[in-house]
Amino acid sequence: MTAPATAVEQMLYEVKKTIVGQDALLERLLVALLARGHILVEGVPGLAKTLAVKSLAEVLGGQFHRVQFTPDLVPADLIGTRIYHQPSGEFQVSLGPVFTNLLLADEINRAPAKVQSALLEVMQEHQVTIGRETHHVPEPFLVMATQNPIESEGTYPLPEAQVDRFMMKVIVGYPSPTEEFVIVDRAISPAPVIQSVMNPEQLVALQRQADQVYVDPSLIEYAVRLTNATRQPTIAGLGQLSRYIAFGASPRASINMVLAARALAFIRGRDYALPQDVTDLALDILRHRLVLSYEALSDDVSADTILRQILAALPVPELALQGR
Repeated sequence: MTAPATAVEQMLYEVKKTIVGQDALLERLLVALLARGHILVEGVPGLAKTLAVKSLAEVLGGQFHRVQFTPDLVPADLIGTRIYHQPSGEFQVSLGPVFTNLLLADEINRAPAKVQSALLEVMQEHQVTIGRETHHVPEPFLVMATQNPIESEGTYPLPEAQVDRFMMKVIVGYPSPTEEFVIVDRAISPAPVIQSVMNPEQLVALQRQADQVYVDPSLIEYAVRLTNATRQPTIAGLGQLSRYIAFGASPRASINMVLAARALAFIRGRDYALPQDVTDLALDILRHRLVLSYEALSDDVSADTILRQILAALPVPELALQGR
């Protein structure tokens, strides 16, 4: 695992030239890239969400497109459309900004549902259908969407079908005073030059190596039990939580928990996944898949509060990894 670990370290070293702190966000961005997932990032403005994915795109040497979501956006602004070419008398397809390696959907909840739903096909199947033609996006492909939690005017809640397609929802917090000092110091200094240390083809090769990471069946069973406990808290002996959950997580949660744990183990230099890889990512993978009841909102009970209780109640499997 020496070569892959070195490649990941080089990527993080270059990104860290512009990003201060945000270790959890950067780690999860790499997990999503290796596991072929998408990320929804929630945080107040000014926390380098956009800069993080832009810097990562520069390090990868891939294509990067940023779309600012606004209420007047239409689906064609994202996926493209057919344009009539008068000299030839034929319609030609003009591809939209989703045809890239890293797509940043900035403030995704500012666009109406018809625009948000335009991302459904490309996020799930890595392809776009325009008219009667299907066009595949380049590989690797990652959608990172951001939303602002402190403003609700002029925003549209994301459809559950779309939220479920995000592998993770990451909450980004404020930096520490020390980190903020470094941020300000860098802001008034010349911008550092980020070197490209990888290309999309090399990243695809890393994805294939991450696919070879061993996942013990007991870990898969543990992921399934966690997901099922969000639907039936009585499984974890937490029947009192049932009144707070309207709908639990879908099977995509179990799948993504295993895929993400495998990628995280690969980043950490192992060829096998551990229970800690699952528990470290469980909140990010499950929090946006819980639909809370009105009673939870009135009692100020968050998805994270419920999930922490479930994680504490379910026993973590013990793996016998002799010979690995």
